[in-house]
Amino acid sequence: MPATVAGLRYPHTRVLLPRTRLAYVHLRNLLTDAKRDRGARVSGYVAIWLPEEFLVLYLQQGELVNACTHNGKEFQPLAIGAAVEKVPGEPEYGEICFHEAGDEQLSCMYASQATPAVPWPAELRSTDPKALFPYLMATTFDGLVEIAAEGEVNYLLFRHGSVHTAYLSGAQTGTMIERVSRLFDRDRRALHVSVRRWGVAEPLPVQAATGLVQAYRDLGTSLVLRLVANGRESAPAIAEHARQTLVKTHPSLEGFSFNGRPPRAVVADAEALTAAIAALINEVLWTASDQEGHGPEAMLRELTWERRHLFQSAGLFDQLSWKLA
Repeated sequence: MPATVAGLRYPHTRVLLPRTRLAYVHLRNLLTDAKRDRGARVSGYVAIWLPEEFLVLYLQQGELVNACTHNGKEFQPLAIGAAVEKVPGEPEYGEICFHEAGDEQLSCMYASQATPAVPWPAELRSTDPKALFPYLMATTFDGLVEIAAEGEVNYLLFRHGSVHTAYLSGAQTGTMIERVSRLFDRDRRALHVSVRRWGVAEPLPVQAATGLVQAYRDLGTSLVLRLVANGRESAPAIAEHARQTLVKTHPSLEGFSFNGRPPRAVVADAEALTAAIAALINEVLWTASDQEGHGPEAMLRELTWERRHLFQSAGLFDQLSWKLA
């Protein structure tokens, strides 16, 4: 596995599964138990060290809600379905752990993995506490500071330039001030220490469920096929042109395709994904369907009928240009 992530350790409130060889753990069973077992419905993260990459799965109340991957160079958000598929059913190599952690810490972890850090001033030596903390106080900094050393990742949350919460790895002894001070011991600073910062971390995003993504894929495909059957042979080209036009505003449409290209994984929350699909349907139907009579309404009603409750709960019908009875 990449040396940059082989020794990563994140803070936690409780160890549910210590770092263990992946061959001894069935990931899907672990995730299923976390969802079904009342005592295991916790918020936390599952970290998985594979030979070529490092995965972090985020859970809230036992539900898998997001994921990130590190390819040896950088972290990137990853669709939760794609993340689970990366783990072999019978792995020979790799390690895994399952740790409980609060939602606030999970937000810090995700922000540090999925969003770019705010750069420090060129003249500031961020690894020197005698320069770092006075600077943060002077600028009344609000946000998140990550301190990583020897694989231990730590998070400090600031309000008006002062630390109000800390999530720290390593030894649990001592006060918060003593533990933070140890992060900057001269012996540790002689090694590689990374100090980065972000603004106030947003709540951990919840990715759209795999079932909702598939339902929207099926709906898009069915819509194009129905238009073709109705005599609009250019419907696939119209749908692909609409997708390419809308993708800058709705990035989740990268996960769809109407020209034969294999669809990519979708990394988006349900609200953003629903808005994207509604915009796509509106564009395609305004361009490709017969607007006379009740053509679009009847077609949408028929195509969405079997999954109407799913689409209704996601808010799709409220964003379509046609109101369905």
